[in-house]
Amino acid sequence: MSEKQDIQFEDAVKSMMLHVGENPDREGLLKTPQRVKKAYEFIFGGYKEDPEEILSAALFTSSNDEMVLLKDIEFYSTCEHHLLPIIGRVHVAYIPDGKVVGLSKIPRVVNVFARRMQIQEQLTEQIADAIMNTIKPKGVAVVVQARHMCMEMRGVEKINSTTTSSALRGLFKKDEKTRSEFFSLINSPNGSRY
Repeated sequence: MSEKQDIQFEDAVKSMMLHVGENPDREGLLKTPQRVKKAYEFIFGGYKEDPEEILSAALFTSSNDEMVLLKDIEFYSTCEHHLLPIIGRVHVAYIPDGKVVGLSKIPRVVNVFARRMQIQEQLTEQIADAIMNTIKPKGVAVVVQARHMCMEMRGVEKINSTTTSSALRGLFKKDEKTRSEFFSLINSPNGSRY
């Protein structure tokens, strides 16, 4: 961002504060425009990252052809309609076809898409498509479960309501047994044996 853009952003934040009835010159708010700018640069940092580049950097040859599942990947996103938080978890599974990806790359890809203005349905599809297009597995399954502050803080004010969306590709869409195994695994208790 250029210095001119920084000033424009900070002026916009001051205008919002005035609009809601606050005084941007009050002591506690003097540095708020700069803080909001820094926060937004982080919250929306996903626009500056390429998910396929992240995945491609950690692809490894493997004979494994069984499901790889990452459960309960936390994410924080922003509703594109109200600029309010979406808070949730993502479950991602894929079935390798000669290649596996470094496990840390999948949560990074979740963050790339979450750190953009989003709707949950689009977020779910984007994660699945990035994995399918880059790793080229036999199948990908993504389930997103989230709370939307645009529903909880305003509007209908339905506290603790959860929205679930899914995107299934390849074997997860075609094969009922594979799909059932995935849903069974993500719905199993979080207990661990190690």
